[in-house]
Amino acid sequence: MDVFSFRDRLQAYLAQELPGEEAHLKAMPVHRPLSSEAKLQAAKDYRASAVAILLYTEGKAVKSVLIQRPDYEGVHGGQVSFPGGKMDLTDDNLEMTARRECFEEIGFPMHQGTLLGALTEVFIPVSKFLVQPYVFFEENVPTLVSDEREVAEIISFDVHEFTQLEIERTTLNLSQGIRLKDVPYFPIENKIVWGATAIMLAEFQEVLRRMG
Repeated sequence: MDVFSFRDRLQAYLAQELPGEEAHLKAMPVHRPLSSEAKLQAAKDYRASAVAILLYTEGKAVKSVLIQRPDYEGVHGGQVSFPGGKMDLTDDNLEMTARRECFEEIGFPMHQGTLLGALTEVFIPVSKFLVQPYVFFEENVPTLVSDEREVAEIISFDVHEFTQLEIERTTLNLSQGIRLKDVPYFPIENKIVWGATAIMLAEFQEVLRRMG
């Protein structure tokens, strides 16, 4: 399948009924509630957020981008995620939030990238973010420049190779002496990708697998 057929088929599949929280389950840590349940429990006490799943072509390959956050004391310090963040008052909508954050964090121009669709929203209880993932497609290899304050590393990975990955499990030692056991994660480019990002990736992978 050439990259433009891939783009068109992915857009069509994203317009259909999504795998949703059933796909989320395989990447969810033990005792983590479904996003829909946690959102109801939080009522209006959450922050609207968005991330960008940026796809681009490199030769005959389709690639995507993750970022590693710098180490800091916050709950997401050092983690691998998609570019994104909370909605600002200046954002017209959550798509604009995803585009703006992608520009601020990795320098991808806000006017570039075709919106193909969105995945199922994910609620992050620890930070009370309700995150909407958007999928964008860029025809060319983008020139990406990380914001030194927000991004320690930009990680590119092959989307086709990602479809072959399986969830693995590990023990994580976090800040403040927190130790998490049996954590599901995707091993991507020698990184442990877990938490909300792995949950989004699990649904994205299911969509890709359905495409065949």
